[in-house]
Amino acid sequence: MSQEISDRLEIRAAVENWVLWRDAGDWERFRTVWHDDGRMMATWFQGTADEFIRVSQEGWARGVNILHFQGAMTIDLFGPRAISQTKMMILQRAMVHDVLCDVTCIGRFYDFFERRAGRWGLVLRQPIYEKDRLDPVEPGKAPVLDRALLVRFPEGYRHLAYLQTTIGYKVKPDMPGLKGPEVEALYARGKAWLSGGTL
Repeated sequence: MSQEISDRLEIRAAVENWVLWRDAGDWERFRTVWHDDGRMMATWFQGTADEFIRVSQEGWARGVNILHFQGAMTIDLFGPRAISQTKMMILQRAMVHDVLCDVTCIGRFYDFFERRAGRWGLVLRQPIYEKDRLDPVEPGKAPVLDRALLVRFPEGYRHLAYLQTTIGYKVKPDMPGLKGPEVEALYARGKAWLSGGTL
């Protein structure tokens, strides 16, 4: 097996393991997909991988219901560095104004990887939020949304942010979407990373 194929398989395994181990609450193995200085960006959290694991465990214990699903992926390799992009869905269930709702958010995981001491690990995960929707779990019931709150957030994760805000999270208002300066800046960071730049 060539080194390139081996590298691609290891990166793909890390991306897939992230979703399975995180959503299953397998925190010990989940930690292994990151490097020690790994960082996570999300609508409701921005910080180190260790902090992300801790707050995810706390949310898990409180019954926070966030799941993920993945699709196609691509990997750009350049020596010991890589950028992977993976189509994904974030699925969160919670009460919105006394109505149990599901939010489905479609986007991509944009991941900064590096091979250190012979092991590929995540240095930064930055989701790209492309579009979302909110659906009541029970047909015939629908929450009345606060329009002013809803439009405070970008179109790509507007309903996800609404749900997360109403259950007490502080949501970052300028995450990258399908188009716009935020995602263009992310692509520029990815290009610089592959060329040896720092984060």
